[in-house]
Order: sequence, then structure tokens, then C-alpha cells
Amino acid sequence: MSKKITQLTLLFLFFTSLAFAQNASINGTVKTSDGNAAEAVSISLKGTNKGASSDEDGNYQIKNIKPGTYEIIAFLIGLEKQEQTITLKPGDKLMLNFILKENSAKLNEVVISARNGNKLNSSVAKMPLKNLENPQVYNVVSLETIKLQGITNFDDILRNVPGISRTWESTGRAGDGASYFALRGFEAQPSLYNGLPGFTNGDLDPADIEEIQVLKGPSATLFGANFVGYGGIINTITKKPYFTTGGEVTYTAGSFGLNRITADVNTPLSKTERIALRVNTAYHTENSFQDAGYKKTFFVAPALTYHVNDKLSFNFLAEIFQEERAVAPVFFHTNRADPLTFKNIKELNLDNNQSFTSNDLPIKNPRYNMQGQMTYKISDQWSSQTAISRGTSKSLGYYGYIFGNAEGSNEFEQYIHKENQTNNTSDIQQNFNGDFKIGGLRNRLLVGLDYFNQNVVDNGTGYAFMRYVTPQGAISYADPAHPVYATQNSVDSLLAGTGASKSNVSNSTYSAYASNVLNITDALSAMASLRVDHFVSKGEKTDPSDDFNQTAFSPKFGLVYQPVLNKVSVFGNYMNAFLNVAPMQVTDAEGNNPRVKSFKPEHANQYEFGVKTNLFSDKLNATVSYYDIKVSNRVTPTIGNINDYDQRGKVHSKGFEIDVNANPAPGFNLIAGYSHNSTKVAAGDGTDFYNEAGRAPGGQGPQDQANLWATYKIMKGSLKDFGFGFGGNYAGVYKVVDNSVVGVFELPSYTLINASIFYNSNRFRFTFNANNITNKKYYIGYWSVNPQRPVNFTTSFAFKF
Repeated sequence: MSKKITQLTLLFLFFTSLAFAQNASINGTVKTSDGNAAEAVSISLKGTNKGASSDEDGNYQIKNIKPGTYEIIAFLIGLEKQEQTITLKPGDKLMLNFILKENSAKLNEVVISARNGNKLNSSVAKMPLKNLENPQVYNVVSLETIKLQGITNFDDILRNVPGISRTWESTGRAGDGASYFALRGFEAQPSLYNGLPGFTNGDLDPADIEEIQVLKGPSATLFGANFVGYGGIINTITKKPYFTTGGEVTYTAGSFGLNRITADVNTPLSKTERIALRVNTAYHTENSFQDAGYKKTFFVAPALTYHVNDKLSFNFLAEIFQEERAVAPVFFHTNRADPLTFKNIKELNLDNNQSFTSNDLPIKNPRYNMQGQMTYKISDQWSSQTAISRGTSKSLGYYGYIFGNAEGSNEFEQYIHKENQTNNTSDIQQNFNGDFKIGGLRNRLLVGLDYFNQNVVDNGTGYAFMRYVTPQGAISYADPAHPVYATQNSVDSLLAGTGASKSNVSNSTYSAYASNVLNITDALSAMASLRVDHFVSKGEKTDPSDDFNQTAFSPKFGLVYQPVLNKVSVFGNYMNAFLNVAPMQVTDAEGNNPRVKSFKPEHANQYEFGVKTNLFSDKLNATVSYYDIKVSNRVTPTIGNINDYDQRGKVHSKGFEIDVNANPAPGFNLIAGYSHNSTKVAAGDGTDFYNEAGRAPGGQGPQDQANLWATYKIMKGSLKDFGFGFGGNYAGVYKVVDNSVVGVFELPSYTLINASIFYNSNRFRFTFNANNITNKKYYIGYWSVNPQRPVNFTTSFAFKF
């Protein structure tokens, strides 16, 4: 009996194996239209339970399929679904690849910012890492968020990021005329484009932006000291070409004379080769909410992609930006020496409609930016990326500021200057990325070399006193018989006697860096990184005595543990940034014994820990973190001798941040965040305005901030594709002046409410946005008081093709 059972069992196994042998299988890869691997794409056979998901390299496989004819579907939210009819014969091993085009209409049906929140990101750590694997905190603002909020300027994009606030708008002045932001208590400016240099003295146009990344904490280890604030980095990611025809044209109109037209056009250039061109362009005109001021810009950005084969690809980008503006001078309401006459906004009684300038005093900030990248897959474990960038930014025109009054006076001094500066930058990077195992442990290794050169030529005039102004707009002159009016002829005549700068400064940085992520287990990983940075300054080309060089080391460490794999991670990091400090001429207290004194680089060190989540099938992404940043080696005058300097200065910043991106129900999307920061001078120089111990250093931004934006899109019925959005921003009290001699001046807290309605279909998008709908009077500043926009509206219409 047992013998028969054994025979029947063997016979059953034989026929079963024969049946499986006659079954078919499908495998292949899934890529997006820009050639990148598409992870987590669902591949399914319609009418069956057979299916698979693509891995991080885009690969998938479906086994044991009965012969027959099927509809196979490739689908991922945010990508255009593909269906194909296939016929499988017994034993077939079908190779089937998919290229999925991004579908912006579908993106609106799901999470705008949180979509695939744990996807691979190759730019934040310069290696492919998922958010849960990365010990660094970063925030991303997507293109769809920008569109549905009706945003027409770069600065407003960052209102969706926790813990960052603008301290003043772009002034256009030479060297640092871009907008200033406070991030974790320290200044930050947009200076990276696709991880490469992207300096500007003016605004940035959002027409070419795919997303904005804000990398939190000191990040010099991977990006160097030339672009990094101690609180973090603002990195702009541009749109890339794809291999189908598409695009959109958008017209936007709004308050204060806003008129803006943009076009985004993509087309393949070859039927046989994978070459594609994408061109983004924008024309923008706008007036100020104040009594004078305007902006007129033109932007064009062609981008070319060429995928030579599966191993080699090229990407090229050029940006040409022409900008002309009349800019309100920054209102510095203290001379930083005398006690404040006005100790709050109410006492200052500033007329927000006053610009203190005229449209006859413009400044131009043209910008040119070119990048080229070559990516080569050396093997299954190693890849190479070579990147070259070249940028030019200029300041040409009039820049002025208003400076504090003497104690007891209601009159402030207005100064003006004519800019003529050109800033040229060049950068070459070579990166090698490896993904391999040693002793059974996975290593993801980055090794890179970086050369950066900057040349600044400045032929601007000197500064001259123009007139006295009051916060209410009254004007008086030092010499009433020879008034200086806000006209080009009058100001040029004033500046004629100030002389002109003939500065030509050049410096270079040579860097090498390495970073490795070691997977000790699937759930536990450790990151170790180090940068060696050698800075060479030629200073003024005509003066060899100001040459100097410095070498700095910048380490970074991180630890990540995922108690629930791909859903929850607990992380901690140590991060570093530094600033090169030039030698200074010093003397003794009596002014004798002159000599040149060298200094160490200034350093910032951060410790941070927190939790990241990616829950409910990518419907809830959240990050909670606490950080502590200490800056040391700040140069301050020595005690008892203002003619000498040491490096005892210290600043301490600490705080926490909460960031939530959620899709709690179909069509409902939520972005929310809260941050608290405390920044103080830990060691300084007596009662010095900038470096008094125990005081806020200035420019640190509000201590408490919150952001919220929620949208709901109707998914079915006669109102399908209609939707609305609601949200806003809160900023707490902000000390822009904090000094025991001068006094304390606080900008009041404010809450801004924004709302929108929209229609967003496959072919059309209409949006109407209202900002600051309660018409709140509010101010920003960096040792200054800068009035901001009252209630304003924008409406836009887009045609997609």
C-alpha cells in the first residue's frame, strides 16, 4: 500500500513539474521617460492574481503564468498607465520593458509632496538613498505644489518648508543680492543648482524648477564651504527632458500689475536615438505694492538629454535670465551704536506704502548658467558622473539703503551707490558611486573630486549720502540748496565724486571627499563621510600680499535603524560645515607693531536625532527631529585691544522640527510643519552689537514657525477635476535687534491665510489664488524692518499638450 502511495506521489509531482515547466514567465525593466529607473511600479495581468512590483533598479519578474492572451498593465500613481496585449505560449520567457511618462494630471489625484516619499534620491547624499535610509533631514517642494499655489516667484516656494523664513528680499547688490533666508538660526541663500554652483545677485525664476530641496544642517562635507550656510542648503532641481512630446503654456495675471506667460515644451529629436530637448521660458512684468518699484524679466532654459546606450548618457542645461528692477532700499532702523529711539513697530510708525525710491533708479541682474553632466555605468556595481558648470551673475545699476538715526531723531540717513560687478564661477566634479558587498555587508560608496573657481570683478562707485527721510516719507537734504533727487541724473552727479572700485579678486578650492553607507543588517546602517578642502585665495590680482590658503577637514557621521523596515526609521547624525577666514592686519593697542595674523577656519558642528515614517502605503510621511548646532572660531576683537583679533567667538543654535506630508483620502493632500529655534551668542565681545554673549546675533529669524497647505480635488461626478486649497503660515516674535546698549527691537508675530480654487484636468488647469486674505500688516528683517505685501490675488490658465 505504501509503495502505491509513493508511486502516486511521484507521478503527481512529475505532472505538476511538467505543468510548471510549460508555464511562461515575464521579466523586464521599467523606466520613466527621462531614462531613470522607476521603482515600485505595479505590473499586473488583468483578470488574474499574477503581478509584481519593480525594484529600485526598475526590474520586475512574473513567474508561472499559464499560456494564453492577457492584458498586462504597468501602473504607478503619478506616471501614465500603460497597457499591452500579449500572447504567451508554453515555456515562453518574455522580455517586456516599459517607459512610463510622468502624468501631471494624475499627480493631482494623489499626494503632491508626499508621493513616493521614500523614493530613491541621488542628489541629497550624492548617492542613491531613500529618505528612511538617510540620517540627514531634508524637505522637498514639488512642481505640482508650486503650480496649484499659483506661485510666480522663487521665495514663495519656501513657505512650504518648516523652519525657514525670508529675512529680506533680493536687493540686487553685488556679492549677496539674492534673497536671504533664516534656516535653523543661520543665514541661507539659494546657491546650488542640481548640486552644482548657481550663484545669483537677483531673483530666480521658477519656470525651470522641478523641485526645491532644503537640506537641513551644516552640509560642507559633500558640498564645500562656498555655498553652505550653517543651517542648511537650498538646492534647486531643474526640469529634465523626456522621450515623448508634451508640455504646457500658462498665462498668469494678478495684483500690482502682474502679467506672466510661461511655456514648457518637450520633444524627442530622433526616432532611432534617445535624444530629447526641453525648453522652458518665461516673460514676467510686475509692479510693487508700494508707491514705486517694478520688476521685468525674461527667462529661457534649453535642456538636452542624450542616452547613447544603456551605459552612457549626457545631460546639458543652459539658463539665460534677464532681470531689471527698481528695488526699495532696506530700512535699517538703528545705527547699531546709539540707543534705539523707537523700540517697536508702533513707535516707529513706518508707512508701508513708502518705497523711498523711484522707477528711475533701476538695477539689472542678468544671469547665465550652464551645466553639463556625463553619466557612465562602469559595471553593475560602479558608476561614474562627470559634471561641469559655468555661471555668470551681474549687478548693474542703483542700490541704496536707509541707516539708523541718532538717538532722539526721527530722521534716517539714505545712502546710494551704483553697482558694476561681475561674478564668474567654474566648477568641475568627478564622482564615483559603488554598490557592493564586503564580507556579506552591503556598502554604498561615494568618492569625489571637486574643483571650484570664482572670479569677482567690481567697478562700482563708492557710497554717498543722498538725503534724510522719516518713516512717514518726509524728505530733507543736508544742503537744501543742492538737493539730490531720486533720478538718474541727480544721483549720477552725486556719485561722480566718490570714485570707482577697481577690484579683481580670484580664489579656488580643491576638494576630495568620500562617503560610505554600511548596512550592518537590513535594518541598521551607518554613514561615515569626510571632506578635505584646500582653499587658495589670490585676493586682489594686483596685490600679492593678500594671498593666502587654508586646509579644512569636514567629517559627517550618521546612524539609522528601521524598527519597521521601509516604514519607520530612527536616526542620529553629526554634521559639519566651515568658513574660510582671511588673514587680517593687526597692531598693538597703541597702533604700533603692525603685522598680518592668520586664523583657523570657522566651524559649525551639529548633533541631531529623530524619527522618520512612511506609513499606510505611502500616504503618511512624517519627520520629527531635534538638533543642536555650535559654531566656534568666530573672529572677534581681543579684550583690551580693538586693533587685534582672536577666535573666541561662539554661537549656539538648538531646536526641533516637525514635518508632515499626508494623503489621508483620495484627492485630499496635506503639507504641514512646525519648528522652534533658539539662537544665542555663546561667547563674544563685550557689548559689541553683533557679538554680545547671551544675545540673539541677528538674522536668526522667528523662534516659532508653522506652515500648512491642504488641497482637495473632486474625483468623480459632474464636478470632477475641480478642487480647492487652504492654508497659511505663522511666524512668532522675532528679535531683529538684541543688544544691551542699543536695545531690543522685536518684529511682531503674524499669521497669513491663503486659499485657492482650481480645475485641473488632462488638458487644462485653471487656478485662482488669494494670499494674505486677511490683509495682515507684517514685516521681515535682518537688523532691519521690511514691510511685506498686503492682500493679493493671482489667476492662471494652462493648456497642456
